[in-house]
Amino acid sequence: MTTEHGGERDLGRSLELLWGDRTRPARGRPPTLSLDRIVAAAVEVADELAETEGLEALSMRVIATHLGVGTMSLYRYVPGKSELLDLMLDHVIDVPEEDEAHGWREILTAEAHHHWRLCMDHPWYPFVDQSRPLLGPNGLRGLDRLLSQLRPTGIDDRSLLMMIGVQSDYVDGVARSYINERRAEKRTGVSNEEFWRAQTPTLMDAMNSGAFPTMADLADNTFDFSYEQLFEFGLTRLHDGFAAFIDAPR
Repeated sequence: MTTEHGGERDLGRSLELLWGDRTRPARGRPPTLSLDRIVAAAVEVADELAETEGLEALSMRVIATHLGVGTMSLYRYVPGKSELLDLMLDHVIDVPEEDEAHGWREILTAEAHHHWRLCMDHPWYPFVDQSRPLLGPNGLRGLDRLLSQLRPTGIDDRSLLMMIGVQSDYVDGVARSYINERRAEKRTGVSNEEFWRAQTPTLMDAMNSGAFPTMADLADNTFDFSYEQLFEFGLTRLHDGFAAFIDAPR
């Protein structure tokens, strides 16, 4: 499940905050805070909450408490949580400087691993609804860099952008499943191994009943894989599909 945001956002204000001069002092008294400090604090709090309560628990009050200031002081810098979330999304994007990958598959693989690490470092990130994203400086810089790497491959721009989008959705989807599993373990105190062990007697009776012959005949190691292995397997198959598209006669 993703966290919806944007319906209540002030689009113009978000764009102004993303692209405007952040060094300007806030209105009124000399500022004791800065917009960048508020955004960084919001990310820190969101990272802490993401593994247990989720992004829904993030509020202006919680961020203010983390900073040791009054809640209303935050509103001198940012209108509300929706606009702050736009800033947070762009803040956590770290654009790599090196360009060591060559060929579209290697470039996209490196990008997928970078995206995966972003989701693991900031477990709230893949749960934000970005169906209508605002491109801030870091987001646009990252997309510009990725496209500049991929364009020499000769694939048309429209196909490149769709490939990037499909891969991004794939990484977010697997990351959400992995993080949800970790959340369930912390929320319940029951490990994943304990969860499945509790079901074993019932499942064994079901397998022995003869009603599920295919499931009963599965190899012993069928379910023996990690989310990291699942991620790598799916990424390779996804790129195999891209290769079939790219190599197909036009």
